[in-house]
Amino acid sequence: MWRYTTRRLAGFVPLILVISLVCFALMHAVPGGPTGVLGENPKVSQEDLERIRANFGLNQPIWVQYGLWLRRVVMHGDLGRSYVTGEPVAQMIVRRIPATIELVGAAFLLALLFGLGLGILAALKRGTRTDAWITLAVLVTISIPVFWSGLMSIALFAVTWPVLPSGGMRTLGSEFSITDHLRHLVLPASVLSLFFIASWSRYARAGLVDVMQTNYFLVARAKGNSPLRAVLRHGLKNGLAPLITVIALHVPALFTGAVITETLFSWPGMGRLFYDGLVTMDYSRVMGIVLISSLMIAFSNLLADVAYGFLDPRTRKA
Repeated sequence: MWRYTTRRLAGFVPLILVISLVCFALMHAVPGGPTGVLGENPKVSQEDLERIRANFGLNQPIWVQYGLWLRRVVMHGDLGRSYVTGEPVAQMIVRRIPATIELVGAAFLLALLFGLGLGILAALKRGTRTDAWITLAVLVTISIPVFWSGLMSIALFAVTWPVLPSGGMRTLGSEFSITDHLRHLVLPASVLSLFFIASWSRYARAGLVDVMQTNYFLVARAKGNSPLRAVLRHGLKNGLAPLITVIALHVPALFTGAVITETLFSWPGMGRLFYDGLVTMDYSRVMGIVLISSLMIAFSNLLADVAYGFLDPRTRKA
């Protein structure tokens, strides 16, 4: 198992380098840059713009800029300074990571809990009206974009029925409380988890239906186990193996959806920081967030591979 984990871990190093190189090249290919806003100011001359670009190191070839950035990150752990605020990017990210992890973690738990529960229910009730209604609800939910469901949830639960706050992490002007914080977390976490609840429930249903037709499951049922008990004790481990692969592939989508969700609900996480960096073309900020996000996604994929190898030992020998 250790050798299997080490092989998976070694494969992520070149992957992260390729992702950082592609993102670095794409960011610098976009017109404008950190001096784009200043270029529209008639009081700023072309000589001033060139001097600012030289101070930022933006007048050097792109491969030189990438090499300097990568060396600074690898050798010193320095992600640079923001071109907009002048603040170290690492400090900006450290302040925002807990909020993003909290939002993505809450959405992940909701998606896993309700997705798995609906999948088990649909598998146990396959061919019935319950299965048909769950399938219909899943198809409708998958078809709804994140930004639309976010706007509709704000309109319903914060405006029409003002039972939940529309944004932020806490009520301004009040002391921090767990209850108030959880009330602010409900809407963004629920909106972010909707697509994954629908998707994971279908994969869980398909995997469990296949398992429920195997001989060992039928033997377990013949011994007097109820359908639910047979699924939980004998079918869940084998039936969820394909779902783990899907979850690993969907983890990047969780972080991508967090960008939209955090922007809609004014959630002060890395997604909102990334969006602000894109608007202002803050290269250092965007690249720092891309690198950290890539590491988090690679680590989550590693955990998924290890879990898959644990559930199905045959994959460790493949």
